[in-house]
Amino acid sequence: MAKKKESTTTDINDIAKNAAANPTKPRATRTKKEPMAAEEAKAEATGETPAKRTRRKATDIPAAEAGSPVVDAGAGAKPAAKRGRPKKTDAGTDELSMPLASRDGVQELAKVKPRGRSGAKSTTKVVEEHQDLAPELQDRPVWYATRFSDFDIHLFREGRHYALYLKLGSHPMEVSGRQGTYFAVWAPNADQVSVMGEFNGWSRDNHQLHVRLDGSGIWEGFVPGVDAGSMYKYHIKSKYNLYHAEKSDPFAFRRETPPHTASVVSDLKYEWQDQAWIDRRKNKAGQAQPISVYELHLGSWRRKPEEDNRPLTYRELAEELPGYVKHMGFTHVELMPVMHHPFNGSWGYQITGYFAAHSLLGDPEDLMYLIDKLHQHDIGVIMDWVPSHFPSDEHGLAYFDGTHLFEHADPRKGFHPDWQSYIFNYGRNEVRSFLISNALFWLDKYHVDGLRVDAVASMLYLDYSRKEGEWIPNEHGGRENLEAISFLKEFNHAVHDNFPEVLTIAEESTAWPAVTGPVENGGLGFNMKWMMGWMHDTLDYFSKDPIYRRHHQGEITFSIIYAFSERFMLPLSHDEVVHGKGSLINKMPGDEWNRFANLRALYAYMYAHPGTKLMFMGGDIAQAREWNHDSSLDWHLLEDRYHRGVQEILVELNAIYKAEPAMYRHSFSPEGFEWVDYNDAHNSVLSFLRKGDSPDDTMLVVCNFTPVVHEHYRLGVPQSGDWVQVFNSDDSRYGGSNQHNEGVLSSVPEPFHGQQYSITLKIPPMAVAYFKLRPQ
Repeated sequence: MAKKKESTTTDINDIAKNAAANPTKPRATRTKKEPMAAEEAKAEATGETPAKRTRRKATDIPAAEAGSPVVDAGAGAKPAAKRGRPKKTDAGTDELSMPLASRDGVQELAKVKPRGRSGAKSTTKVVEEHQDLAPELQDRPVWYATRFSDFDIHLFREGRHYALYLKLGSHPMEVSGRQGTYFAVWAPNADQVSVMGEFNGWSRDNHQLHVRLDGSGIWEGFVPGVDAGSMYKYHIKSKYNLYHAEKSDPFAFRRETPPHTASVVSDLKYEWQDQAWIDRRKNKAGQAQPISVYELHLGSWRRKPEEDNRPLTYRELAEELPGYVKHMGFTHVELMPVMHHPFNGSWGYQITGYFAAHSLLGDPEDLMYLIDKLHQHDIGVIMDWVPSHFPSDEHGLAYFDGTHLFEHADPRKGFHPDWQSYIFNYGRNEVRSFLISNALFWLDKYHVDGLRVDAVASMLYLDYSRKEGEWIPNEHGGRENLEAISFLKEFNHAVHDNFPEVLTIAEESTAWPAVTGPVENGGLGFNMKWMMGWMHDTLDYFSKDPIYRRHHQGEITFSIIYAFSERFMLPLSHDEVVHGKGSLINKMPGDEWNRFANLRALYAYMYAHPGTKLMFMGGDIAQAREWNHDSSLDWHLLEDRYHRGVQEILVELNAIYKAEPAMYRHSFSPEGFEWVDYNDAHNSVLSFLRKGDSPDDTMLVVCNFTPVVHEHYRLGVPQSGDWVQVFNSDDSRYGGSNQHNEGVLSSVPEPFHGQQYSITLKIPPMAVAYFKLRPQ
């Protein structure tokens, strides 16, 4: 076995401390000068906490029914202020004291030891002290054990517990010399919660969990003899409407392969080998970097046609994907959702297991292995994350304890009409803890380098995709979802506070201001936002016959007007090659030569435009048909020279993008861009400069969006020197007509286009060319 490398990933136990020491801004939208709402005034007068008020409003259940009185710890217990807090041992490791209790009272404290720590530094080490449990308790099927301290419960109720995955769910451990599994689930409106599984013949009654007596709504217990790999479910009987259901564990690290719905006890054992990548990632934090992302759906990138067309497993992907992405020159991959979803034949956006890797392609450790291999090839991993909605499957989060626990009770806020799915209740503190813990879980346990947050616009607007009368205005009468706005700010604060080098990216399709602005300045706090306007305008322009493009020059130049209002990523994503939209190559007009020339010009223009880059799989080989999640990409197309030329041009564009500071150094600032001429609509020609920190970095970009060669075309340039063509999308290597500018283009002191100097050049047909300055 390879030697386990020391990890320097963020210690997740510090997350809770950071949350307490550096809390985010209050989530209430009322300012000091505004009158207190009647609901808040009543709560303040009665002493009701925000957590209780949120819980009561969401479920329409009296707050008193949500829990029970706190039990007296008894003579053998530590004081409440110390119970469950970490302390340092002589070796410098953390210990946690875990009180073991019966349903009738708390027993003496024992220390319990989780088995199967992952290689990540973040897992708390809990040391065993052999104290015998009372014999009468050892005969019970469920022992009363807990992993929660008073501080944990406080943070959970406040919505600021960001490491719930270390507490809730199923955790193999040892108690009083017995191996088994600790189970914990949040179900405040349940009358009974039982663990059922292979170990008890799927009995709904044999292994009943114990409800905590502090009103948290958490049910927990230790079941001896249940090991990692055991399948289980929770059977929940609600206090209301005689509702009962078998539920998957919301915090399970592993799930049974669909259509089966059991959770699987897992200890996430993996020894990471990516320390060099983690160190480089930290060293680059805050620096301007080239970011070009290869978006892919793991289930359809490649398949095994000889084996009933099955998708590659995570392990098989690890042998092929990293090398391919490295060859193509992309800096990152973006994985469409790999969290567990109930329908194998889907894109993955209807998630039922937020903490589990989708089991169709392998176990959690197999996905870790894939990410590890990508890191070893210097490729970052971004994951799609979906806090905007979840499906209505009964075994999932929906109506979890017989009430609308995770979703808002009012369908005008809690149900999405387009996707027929539930919307999280962002105003409920425990739900915020669930979601933010989930985000940090993937960064901590899976070493993920970024999260692309799906459907942000649907979260920001209460009237998103709703008609008049189908939505509820906020407390100020507006359509902004104040709770979701607060949640997104808190999410970004938590991520960047604990993982400063990790990226958060918003898929946000409106003109919402300051999506990438700092939280402390009123922004949402994302690192980047998809530039949907650029994508729509650019694809619309390129779909037009070149003879008509002269009438649409403003369409292709408009994006620069707002290009620096946010930190933008240019997306050619999966959304543009589905639902009858056609593939990118089939959006292009003309015969075969013109279609491929258009596509090459589109890519070259995209890489020269300010902003980071994203391309969906299939675009790299000019996939002819629309993407189908049940089929592999058509890799045989690379036998054709035009398709192969598209792949080769992307290799070259990625290389130039990463090598030339002018192409990325000021991607989010106007100082990195300058128009030379955007007015030549008659010829559909654009020209502009990309700039780095030094004048020597300057690149001249010339775009010709018609199939006409322009000889002796004059352009203004900013300084004296020789300009050398470093790239031409019309090169014959890519399938072009090979119209080049040979040698150097020397500038002359003749002002033009507002510049002091000018050059004369040949502009190739339906092509984009880059020129680099050699100063004199």
